[in-house]
Amino acid sequence: MSSVFVMAIGLLGLAVGSFLNVAVSRVPAGRSVVRPRSACPRCATPIAARDNIPVVSWLLLGRRCRACRVPIPARYPLVEALTAVLFVAEALRFGRSETLPATLVFTAGLLALAACDAEQFLLPRRIVYPTLGLTASCLLVAAAVTGQWHRLGVTAACGVGAFAVFFALHQLRPAWLGFGDVRLAGLLGTGLGWLGPWHPVFALLAGSSVGLLVGLSLMAAGRATRHTRLPFGVFLAVGAIAAILVGGPVIHWYGSGPGL
Repeated sequence: MSSVFVMAIGLLGLAVGSFLNVAVSRVPAGRSVVRPRSACPRCATPIAARDNIPVVSWLLLGRRCRACRVPIPARYPLVEALTAVLFVAEALRFGRSETLPATLVFTAGLLALAACDAEQFLLPRRIVYPTLGLTASCLLVAAAVTGQWHRLGVTAACGVGAFAVFFALHQLRPAWLGFGDVRLAGLLGTGLGWLGPWHPVFALLAGSSVGLLVGLSLMAAGRATRHTRLPFGVFLAVGAIAAILVGGPVIHWYGSGPGL
């Protein structure tokens, strides 16, 4: 795989990350992600092209709006940089395969949802459903190109299965999970099912484990109680990314271990 391809994927990640920031800022408020053009939320000054370069502009501006000098949240460069890094990691993982487009779309949606959940405890349907539709469409194309229709069947089964499990948990213990987490579980099953039926399981277990560790750590530090609300969608997104990047080797190692 050429370095030019990897660099192009990284630049694509920066551009997508910039768009994700727009979605995170506007979608929870019910605003359009297309119009009007980006502007400072405090002084409403439109952001010039020179001030809209991912990561670079934030640094050159000293982390402040050029017009009113209000601080620009660190979330903006973090989302842009993280999107680029994950895009490159996935390009290295899958190469120029039919799997890569769906994985990139899925990852972008996860990052937007995680940011929304971290900031506002929301997993907007206006992000979940488009991500699900685009990911499924990319996987449909992948199945048509490769003829691996059985993998598409596994994908659909994983999506429905993960949704059903979380829906049942939501019905039994509504205080444990919001319905946004139920929708997200369906998205995770769909996005990861193409890689194998154990990948969604890996993601759910890894995400739940991360959430448990974070919760226990906060309680031990006196910064949370058993009733403190945590953004579970963030942990599910972390588990899903882990499943994409390292889930395959871990599942293979576990499955081929002694006595298995």
